[in-house]
Amino acid sequence: MAFWLMKSEPVTYGISHLKAEGETLWDGVRNYQARNFLQAMAVGDQAFFYHSNCKPPGIVGLMTITAEQVLDPTQFDPASPYFDPKATPEKPRWFTVKASFIREFPQMITLPTLKAQFSPEELGILKKGNRLSVLPVSPAIANRILELA
Repeated sequence: MAFWLMKSEPVTYGISHLKAEGETLWDGVRNYQARNFLQAMAVGDQAFFYHSNCKPPGIVGLMTITAEQVLDPTQFDPASPYFDPKATPEKPRWFTVKASFIREFPQMITLPTLKAQFSPEELGILKKGNRLSVLPVSPAIANRILELA
């Protein structure tokens, strides 16, 4: 089992949405490195749900990957902000996963807390200029995050 960190803005899709729905398609990722991380995920992997672009940002819960190598349907939808005119059903460009709710943490592990506990080399989200919405997390670091939760 691998661990990941997946970011979403809570006003767009937050942990409360996932908790209510139970499972979601993690669509709309339009960065090739993040897409490659999504393609590396396997059913049973776990991901930390990170609320971004809010005050304060931080890790708010845990989810599990329930489907892998899923075509992101928004790439084919001209009405979607994630539409990609170069993507076709015969030559798709964007893949994603389905994730299901495991638990919401009693309190957010805020970005300042993460910075106090981990180095940028240990936790990629702390690297200066990192804007990726999907990142791998080593098992050792994942266990330390779970202890904080």
